[in-house]
Amino acid sequence: MNISIFGLGYVGCVSLGCLAQNGHKVIGVDVNQNKVDLINGGKPTIIEAEIDRITSEQHAAGNISATTDANKAVLQSEISIIAVGTPSSEKGHLNLQYIFNVAERIGAALKQKDEFHIVAVRSTIMPGTCDKIADILQKISGKKRNEGFAVVDNPEFLREGTAVKDYYNPPLTLIGSDNKQAAEKVAQLYEQLPAEIIITDLKVAEFMKYVNNTYHALKISFANEIGNICSELGIDSHEVMNIFCKDRQLNISSYYFKPGFAYGGSCLPKDLKGLQTLAHDLYVDVPVIDSIDKTNDNQIARATKMIHKYWNKKLGFLGLSFKEGTDDLRNSPAVRVIESLLGKGADIIIYDKNVNTTMLTGTNKDYIDARIPHLSKLLNPDLDYVIENSDVLIVNTKEKEFIEKLKSVKDKIIIDFVRLGDEFLQLKNYTGINWGKNLNDGTYFSNEDTVIVK
Repeated sequence: MNISIFGLGYVGCVSLGCLAQNGHKVIGVDVNQNKVDLINGGKPTIIEAEIDRITSEQHAAGNISATTDANKAVLQSEISIIAVGTPSSEKGHLNLQYIFNVAERIGAALKQKDEFHIVAVRSTIMPGTCDKIADILQKISGKKRNEGFAVVDNPEFLREGTAVKDYYNPPLTLIGSDNKQAAEKVAQLYEQLPAEIIITDLKVAEFMKYVNNTYHALKISFANEIGNICSELGIDSHEVMNIFCKDRQLNISSYYFKPGFAYGGSCLPKDLKGLQTLAHDLYVDVPVIDSIDKTNDNQIARATKMIHKYWNKKLGFLGLSFKEGTDDLRNSPAVRVIESLLGKGADIIIYDKNVNTTMLTGTNKDYIDARIPHLSKLLNPDLDYVIENSDVLIVNTKEKEFIEKLKSVKDKIIIDFVRLGDEFLQLKNYTGINWGKNLNDGTYFSNEDTVIVK
């Protein structure tokens, strides 16, 4: 394909060389004449392993060139990639002016072009930025989005020092767009790479760079706090984390990475508090570890707030234990929510097939007696009765019977804390704790909208 790349900095230069090496004809665009001259002289604009050789070879083969003329670049290409910088302010807000300037230049060029054109954004941007880019392109070019052009988000995940290696060995290739044909055409640029190509919702793709890098920062900070505690105890911190990383069923896996309700049970709260106390006794400052239970409390408060606007209606809670398949009520987030609502006079009925108040013993019984002493009066063993006699149904555990029963419920409000399934997302009477209806445009996005190309 013929490709133009706007911005010849780190991402632009690497993309320019690697796309050319994969058989494409690439023209770079930059307002900096020095960068343009370097590329046209067969030299890269950055210091990075392998990119000097690639740039030299591909320039000699006639596959790469550069210009300051945006019109020329757009008219000679099918896809324009935006790779300019998006620096942040001291408060963390992105400066998107460079992106918008490029969009204006591309829009002016599109006025002169009859063929359909794709604009792919590789720069780091906040969700909603591609829509703003599309608005600029429409306004300046006079063309309609998805008729004369399309906008695609294609975030990069390159690390300085290993950027070329990362380009050719990505964990995945991510493409977000509201135009299927445009997304599939951009996907063709990466068919040679040994990784899944995922086509998803535009805003999901825009958001992923922030999620990834924030998590990487969190991992480093968590490991350092564990290391600091280990140092005070005379323990080999690398041995601890090496063993930690060997558990790929829970520690290094997707098991706990599902947004939803708060954690509970006996182990997580107890052991977290134990580690926090140990660190404090050793005079080790652990702000990341100290904030974990605060975040959990915030999620319980969020759940309570969602229900509170219905406090004067009959509330039916489906599931009371801290997770499905158990009668363990200790630190169950559902218990804390119900306790709060009862204090405000809410009318509540509860169904949990695993919980029998006559069978509760020890700390499990002590915990619930201290928070909901009259639990037996609230529990009902008949799921159909609870559904029938409730105005609002709150799902706290992911029991299969809940999924089957609630599919046909149309006349009750359903509040879901466990993600029952994507088939519920389209229901007008349904909402999730942090998924479901997009309040900005009234649309839904589900796993079914994500396509794995390879």
